[in-house]
Amino acid sequence: MDLPIRKAEEIVDKVFDTMSKALIAGDRIEIRGFGSFTVRQYDSYTGRNPGTGEKAIVEAKMLPFFKVGQSLRDGLNNS
Repeated sequence: MDLPIRKAEEIVDKVFDTMSKALIAGDRIEIRGFGSFTVRQYDSYTGRNPGTGEKAIVEAKMLPFFKVGQSLRDGLNNS
C-alpha cells in the first residue's frame, strides 16, 4: 500500500495529539509489546542553581513517565 507522506504525517500527528490529550486527562496509555505512558506527580523541593550554587525552589509538577514493555526490553537486550 502506498501512503502519501503527508497523509502518514497527519495520522502520526493525530495519534500523538490523542495520546497527549489522554495523558492531560490523567489516563494511562499502553501500547502492547512497546510500553506504557503515565503521568507522575513530583513534589516541590529545594534545589541549587548549577551556575551560581544559589538555592532555588523547584515547584511541584507533573511529568510524563514511560515504562518500557517486556517484549521491547527483551528485543533490545537479545540483539
